[in-house]
This record gives sequence, C-alpha cells and structure tokens, in this order.
Amino acid sequence: MKFRLQLIMVQENGPEQVQDLAELERQEELRPETTGLTLAESKQILQTLQQAVVEQQAKIYVAEHQNCAACSQKLSLKGHHELKLRTVFGKLSIHSPRFRHCVCQSGSGPQSFSPLAQILSERVTPERVYVETLFASLLSYGATAKLLAEVLPLEEELNPMTIRHHLLQVGESCEEALGEEQVSFVEGCPRDWAQWPIPDGPLTVGIDGAFVRAQRGAGWFEVIAGKSELAFRREQEDEEKSSKCFGFVQTYDTKPKRRLFELLKTQGLQPNQQIIFSRTVATTSAISSFFSVQKPSIGWIGSMSPCA
Repeated sequence: MKFRLQLIMVQENGPEQVQDLAELERQEELRPETTGLTLAESKQILQTLQQAVVEQQAKIYVAEHQNCAACSQKLSLKGHHELKLRTVFGKLSIHSPRFRHCVCQSGSGPQSFSPLAQILSERVTPERVYVETLFASLLSYGATAKLLAEVLPLEEELNPMTIRHHLLQVGESCEEALGEEQVSFVEGCPRDWAQWPIPDGPLTVGIDGAFVRAQRGAGWFEVIAGKSELAFRREQEDEEKSSKCFGFVQTYDTKPKRRLFELLKTQGLQPNQQIIFSRTVATTSAISSFFSVQKPSIGWIGSMSPCA
C-alpha cells in the first residue's frame, strides 16, 4: 500500500495550491522494522515541509514590500540571490530579490535593499537557537552537535563553536533583559500586605557555595548555586511542586539579588509569602548578609522592605 502526503496552501484571496511532499510505500504485512515512519523518512518529510512553508511565506512577504511605502510606486528589481536560512528542520535556500530604492526616497545611504535579508538578518530562526542552547547548557558543544545531527534533518555539518557562539548570544541577551540591582525589591509596607490575596505555599530556597581552583593558584573563584521549591499552589487540587535552579559567581555577578528575585517571581512570589532558607554553616553569614534576613533559618521576604 502507498501513502501520499500533500501540502494544501489556502490563501484568503486566491485558489488553493497543492504540493506533493512525499510518497511512502509499505507492505500490507505488519513488521516491526516498517511500522510507522523511519527516522530518515521523518527527516525528509519535515525538511520538505519546512522548505515549502518558508518559500510561501517569503513569497508573500516580498510581494507586500515590492512597492514604495511612501508613494506606492512599484520598485525596480536590481537582482536576486539565494538566502541561506538555518532552521530547526534544516538549512534552507530562499530566493531573495533585491530592489532599488524609490526616487522619492533618494539619499546618501544604500541605493538598494533586500526585504528578506532585512527581516532575516540573523540567518537563523529563534527555535533553532533555542534547541541548540537547550542541549548545549546540559551537554558539551561537541555532544550537542552530534545529538542534533542524529535526530533533526540537518544536512549541514554542525560546528560546536557555532553552537557555543549562539549560547553566549542568548546568555548576553538574558543579561541585558535583567533589571537593575536594588537594595529592596518589595514595594509598599508590611501593614498593607493584609490586602494581598493568600499566597501559595512557602518557598524553600537552598543555597550552597564552592571554590573552583585554577591550575596555578591564580584565578580561583567561588560559585554559588541554589534551588527554589514551591510547596504547593492553592488553586491546584493536586499537589505539584515548582522547582527552579540558579547559580552565579560571587565575585563576578553584579546582580545577585535581582537574579534570585526574578527567579522567585516566576514561581508566583508575593510580598506576604513565606520563604525558608536552607544553607550550610560555612555560608550562613554570607548568605544572611546577601538576603538581609535577620532569622537564620526561616525568613519572610518582607524583611527586606524598608518599612519592616
């Protein structure tokens, strides 16, 4: 028996377009090795589907930008080239035309532009970067390249240094999005917290530290790592714990309080919510000063309020 896969593209104002993606053939007798799709077949189908979808999206986008935005006159074509785009389902080649700027927009800048080159300036989709950084944060760069090449339809050879570069870019973007460091992150006064809704269960924050030694003595640094667990959520009947991890280098990170505060916010932190700190004896004084918590084992986030 045969299976034929087709892609039907439906536009609001236009006829439907049908494109054949793949044709599979299977024997009627069921066998373990021919049950369902093979990995190679799934890779080929996904890459073909990705190419077809992206080509159609690019075609519509170019059609919307081939007229002058000021006078609506059609722009003259200067040339075209093949734009390479790395996606999670393979490296694609997209037909990218280049237009001359309209005479009403003449200036000292470039005389032509490519709409696709402008919108796809990074030449890599965010989902591709997400998959790379997800595994690169858990495995080595070389192991990540081998894993992605095994399970995804990536014809090009993955470079571990490129994965490293993408990971560093994502890290820098996260750092730029992080707010400024503050002495206190709680607004209002403790006497007003009674108006807040009843919070979820207590947050337990466990923190510990260790020194990383350099080979020749110089360059030692201390790493602080921790984990925050939410006991329960009141709106959920089934008990479900929320667990988050964090870490930073004490002598390098300039926003340690902000980093932990933003992590606790993702777990629904409220000013009237209880926080239990758990740490070793060696780091008790340093962590107590870090959080401005007076009690050594159980603290409230409200103790960081200037009105407390």
